[in-house]
Amino acid sequence: MNVSAKRIRSVADLATNGAQPAFAQPLHVGRPNIGNRDAFLASVNRLLDDQWLTNNGPLVQEFEKRIAGILGVKHCVAMCNGTIALEIAIRALGLTGEVIVPSWTFVATAHALHWQGITPVFADIDPNTHNLDPLAVRRMITPRTSGIIGVHLWGRAAPVDELQEIADEHRLKLMFDAAHAFGSSYGGRSIGSFGACEVFSFHATKAFNTMEGGAVTTDDDELAEAMRLMRNFGFEGYDNVIHPGTNGKMIEVCAAMGLANLDEFDAIVAANKRTHTIYRHVLAGIPGISLLDYGSVERNSHHYVVAEVDEDCPARRDDIIAALHAENILARKYFWPGSHRMQPYRDLFPHAGLVLPQTTQLAERVMVLPAGACMTSEQIQTVGDVIRHAVLP
Repeated sequence: MNVSAKRIRSVADLATNGAQPAFAQPLHVGRPNIGNRDAFLASVNRLLDDQWLTNNGPLVQEFEKRIAGILGVKHCVAMCNGTIALEIAIRALGLTGEVIVPSWTFVATAHALHWQGITPVFADIDPNTHNLDPLAVRRMITPRTSGIIGVHLWGRAAPVDELQEIADEHRLKLMFDAAHAFGSSYGGRSIGSFGACEVFSFHATKAFNTMEGGAVTTDDDELAEAMRLMRNFGFEGYDNVIHPGTNGKMIEVCAAMGLANLDEFDAIVAANKRTHTIYRHVLAGIPGISLLDYGSVERNSHHYVVAEVDEDCPARRDDIIAALHAENILARKYFWPGSHRMQPYRDLFPHAGLVLPQTTQLAERVMVLPAGACMTSEQIQTVGDVIRHAVLP
């Protein structure tokens, strides 16, 4: 469905005229990918027949084994979600005091620290990669720093080697938030085996999902064992608690969805690449609009269609998003305004922006466009038409 310039309206026009937007159903960022439905339902019937719904059931064990094999790591510890996985990994590593993180990330990265009485120290990013700038990380190290959490934003690898060098030099622990990075690589090696551990989110909005879920991957036997205890209240056996813990277990039905989606992941990535190609074509020639490039050297799920609205664009980023929303195209201002400007960090660190100039500038430029394996070329063309008219009315 193409939308002519005459049909593209503002939110005010819609409210005043009672006109219908281009899409009756909203186009979302992060619409769930549903893999092999028959395989999923077969697993659900199996778990219902077995009456094993949670507590490290056979589907979770199979899921962990397959993920570890795909990523080339010794251990995959499945969790109920990515945030709990972050919290457990942070506690298992023994992080304390201050930990350096980017502000340009989903706020859960900082919350997982603050929730446990650890201070997130925000370091600036490289505007070309959107990932941590190693020089900025060095500037934020203090005697209280115990670790660094690198984030593979948009599935593009953080500067792994540089961060590991800094961590080794200052005797810091290094882990990675790989929430966006399932299926990505660094130096030809699958993300999942860098640092002390890496944390994945398998939330419904991710390229690979288990409906809700997460995991920590590592090659460290002791760390993996500690995390397995911690996700199940510290139980060893039926009635022997040997470690502080919480309830971080993945349930069987989520593992069933994960196993079904694993079989379809290559097809999802291929569809995402096609979506990017079409977006690049329909947005070509619109002044001041550029798409983030994933490149061809490293693997990536191509799940996020990330556009930057540059200074030479005739329209403001927020005005473009308003035009899209008026047509039921729900583009997002990820990760606006930056974690350092969200609560409680806005009050705790009111001057953090002074050392985050690149983060601050990028937060005003980025918009993430609807995508997903089920998005059609006609829908993408419509999104492009709306953006073009918003910029060149």
